[in-house]
Amino acid sequence: MQVILSRKGFDSQYGGMASPILPDGRLFPLPIPSNHDSATLADLAYADIDTAQLIADLSGGKHGMATRVHMDPDLDSVSALRPSGWRPSLGQTGAAQSHLNLRGIKDGDLFMFFGWFRQTERTGGRWRFAQGAPDMHVLFGWLEVGEVLAIVTGREQALAQHPWTALHPHMASPQWYTDERNTLYLARPTSAILGGDAIGGGRFPLMRPSLQLTKPGRSRSIWSLPPWFSPKGRAPLSYHPKQESWLDEHDSVTLRSAGKGQEFVIDGKNYPELESWAHNLIRESA
Repeated sequence: MQVILSRKGFDSQYGGMASPILPDGRLFPLPIPSNHDSATLADLAYADIDTAQLIADLSGGKHGMATRVHMDPDLDSVSALRPSGWRPSLGQTGAAQSHLNLRGIKDGDLFMFFGWFRQTERTGGRWRFAQGAPDMHVLFGWLEVGEVLAIVTGREQALAQHPWTALHPHMASPQWYTDERNTLYLARPTSAILGGDAIGGGRFPLMRPSLQLTKPGRSRSIWSLPPWFSPKGRAPLSYHPKQESWLDEHDSVTLRSAGKGQEFVIDGKNYPELESWAHNLIRESA
């Protein structure tokens, strides 16, 4: 199995702020703004939260419920009325998809999505990022790859097999996605990790220490990972080839994570601990 640590959601360039961690610990990942998509931040609303005020206060009025967003990865089965057959999915294209192609991402591999998060609080009737709260990279969801669809060269076949994919932004706006690398990753219909009738992907609802990639007390791009992530002569997490990016600690390894790149791939053939680490995170957090 290969694991892809996939950077998604609001960042300093797209959105301009962190996604909120609500006072009760809920993770609220915000998809990047996109003027050519039809979904809006209103599609993410929580019934018990005034989401309009939350977004307006945190963004200083820059964003609101009408802000159009790129709902990708699409992980939340209850965020809207779902058509028959719906599964979690991820679209990718361009250079990022070339990287995934090069690594041979296929059925059985696992995406783990992370983004920029910060703790919030409500005070004086308004929302704000909590004073002194750190900026963190946090894992917020996963997708067990079940199928890989070429949706430019194989569009008609993909729609015939999975009509519901017509609503995915990479499929719904073909005029914006003409690159032949445009690809849709569908989750397994039944999770191999969770078992039972669980679907093969979803969001982590609550913040947990194990979901935090950022090393406590450091900037969000400095990560603390289990010690076995250290390359030590093996092919490293992709985009991180330089030895000076890795610092072995007593019971962890510190990584200066790449500022560019969306998809960081690590191969379980070289890291036997990888599968149990990822599966345990999902079982504990889903």
